[in-house]
Amino acid sequence: MSSDIIGAAKPRIDGPAKLSGAAPYAADHFPPNLAYAYGVFSTIASGEITSIDVSRAKRMPGVIEVYHHENFPELHRSPSSFAQQNKVDETRLPFEDQHIYYGGQFVALVVANTFENARDAAYHVDVEYKTSQPVTSLSQALEQGQAKPADNKKHERGQPDSAYESAAHRFEATYTTPIETHNPMEMHATTAHWQDGHLTFYESSQGVVFAKNTMAAIFDINPARIDARAPYIGSGFGSKLWIWPHAVACAAASREIGRPVQLVVPRHQMFTTTGHRPATSQKIRLATDNEGKLISVSHDSVNTTSFVNRYVESCGGCTKSLYDCDNLRVTESTIQVNQGTPTSMRAPGAAQGLFALESAMDEMAEELGMDPLEFRRKNYTDRDGSKDLPFSSVHLLDAYDQAADKFGWSKRNPKVGSMRDGNEILGWGMAACNWEAMKMDCDARVALRADGTAFASCATQDIGTGTYTIVAQTVASLTGLPLDKIEVELGDSSYPSGPISGGSWASATALPAIHNATSQAMENLKGFASEDDGPMAGTASDQIEVRDGQLHGGGQSMSFADVLKAKKLGHASGEAHTNAASGKEYSFRSFGAHFVEVGWDPGISRLRIHRVVSAIDVGQIVNEKTARNQVEGAIAMATGMAMFEETEYDQRTGMPINNNYAEYLVPTHADEPESVDVILLDYPDYKFNEMGVRGIGEIGVTGMAAAIANAVYHATGKRIRDLPIRLEQLMTA
Repeated sequence: MSSDIIGAAKPRIDGPAKLSGAAPYAADHFPPNLAYAYGVFSTIASGEITSIDVSRAKRMPGVIEVYHHENFPELHRSPSSFAQQNKVDETRLPFEDQHIYYGGQFVALVVANTFENARDAAYHVDVEYKTSQPVTSLSQALEQGQAKPADNKKHERGQPDSAYESAAHRFEATYTTPIETHNPMEMHATTAHWQDGHLTFYESSQGVVFAKNTMAAIFDINPARIDARAPYIGSGFGSKLWIWPHAVACAAASREIGRPVQLVVPRHQMFTTTGHRPATSQKIRLATDNEGKLISVSHDSVNTTSFVNRYVESCGGCTKSLYDCDNLRVTESTIQVNQGTPTSMRAPGAAQGLFALESAMDEMAEELGMDPLEFRRKNYTDRDGSKDLPFSSVHLLDAYDQAADKFGWSKRNPKVGSMRDGNEILGWGMAACNWEAMKMDCDARVALRADGTAFASCATQDIGTGTYTIVAQTVASLTGLPLDKIEVELGDSSYPSGPISGGSWASATALPAIHNATSQAMENLKGFASEDDGPMAGTASDQIEVRDGQLHGGGQSMSFADVLKAKKLGHASGEAHTNAASGKEYSFRSFGAHFVEVGWDPGISRLRIHRVVSAIDVGQIVNEKTARNQVEGAIAMATGMAMFEETEYDQRTGMPINNNYAEYLVPTHADEPESVDVILLDYPDYKFNEMGVRGIGEIGVTGMAAAIANAVYHATGKRIRDLPIRLEQLMTA
């Protein structure tokens, strides 16, 4: 591969289309005779519909039909199988019955000739309910019942309880995190059209292959008769991984009325019907010997889930292997509340789990009188204790060294409140970050074309992370073609099967397939050139080299285009399949460290993040610009988790009360760190795949909330164990 293109900070090739408005998103498609749908949503969180009167709505201008539980077409539930690629978080179909399980649940769907008419008529659907008392929070649920253990998530080794009881130093605390809502800029949307029994739908989806297979299961038709498309997505953060009820309702309405239908989920209902990060309560127990070596770790968590489906948040996923400890237990449990089913949110489980673990590590270090960084170094491991395997590639100590040196950690005064800058008390905190390296099966196709360009396609998608660009860079690295000569098409389920864009899977999965397909296309091109009637006849194909978009061999140099024209061929193509299997002799994870400086001005009760230095070990860096952007974006998102975000519910009714961008607080530019330094270690992990690539989208979120909380403690002496960090928590005596 060309070293000057892999790792280079190249601008996104899809940037001009997005900046000019030419990039079409799910709601930017307007097939002829398009109708519009708008939902009617429950105003209670628990109970059942006793009557639904649509007579007023059906008399409204432009109304075509109003669907609800009494007249909705019969459909089938999805098996919700990851292996079958038809996973959903809410298996219950829209309008399946009269029961209400959460506030904002779909209870009806108005279809009209314009968006405005559909929305107006939706407010004239009269629904009456029999209300039951809702369970509105994690604390209330735990007071009323027992959490249900997720036995398949439990991990235990050694004797964690007896080791804890006999330890020289012990620490125990409970940490909580609230419900957070994804809130991508592009709202969930579906544009669906049936034609001769074939469904084409544009979906704001992080997984078009899963979307296609899910719809095939629900409508009980051949997946080959479905095409799911998501060429551009305005981010998703996990909420767009799987099909939600609105997409099913939209597609069903389209089939019923025989017209294309478009449905956009309103912002306030994206807090109810399209998932969220669940609330968690996590009990951590740590024990060490007199030298600070961990001898017992236990991490017991419980998260909220819905009455519709069970969602387990794997808060202890990193705890099992991040540090060296022979006696360790991780358990995970759920408890039901009257809210929609949670779903994956960027770094699911690890974001909350490392807030708890890395906060506890700091508290344990303080009890020992050790520097927090030194305590982590002492408990470093290069083996995954949960699997008893070495890590394929681990450079966490290097991440500690580089980030600490850049940050100036050696100058830290450990005394609380001792570091000042004018009116501000400075706090310095740090935390490790961690994420599993994962991949899926993948297919890809690459064609070298007679017009001198190349074409690459895969049914993965670019959710705003730069996938278009790194696919083009992979092709360019092998062919020598410039990026402007490489066309990339993604986000269509009719393309060779590709991975979901979530869990940091996409790059590690798709790029090796693109790489292999490109190599196959070049081998086929060499074969064409060396054939008896080829333009390089007499030179064996294995004696032909590829450089700068040309074939070189036998004293000749010819462009790809000239070879194909000489053979009167349109293209030389290659297809490849890669599988998810990795070497069973290794454990695959990514590592890193965050260092944070906060400033606390007690006179005006102002808390600011001044500086962040993060060092990240995620294998080969394909594009320095987009990789850095991913970590910077993750830091911004983790800032929201630490200091701002919480979806709040009326404890009487169970209805969300800050379900809008005005009252659901997310960080603005003014809230972000004044300085962010991202160090990309760039150690390829060839044991994981042939390109040495691991994913980078999630890891920057992990550990960051703990690093902020640890810095806040260093400045204020207030140990915040319940997110988000609120000013009133710091203002109390």
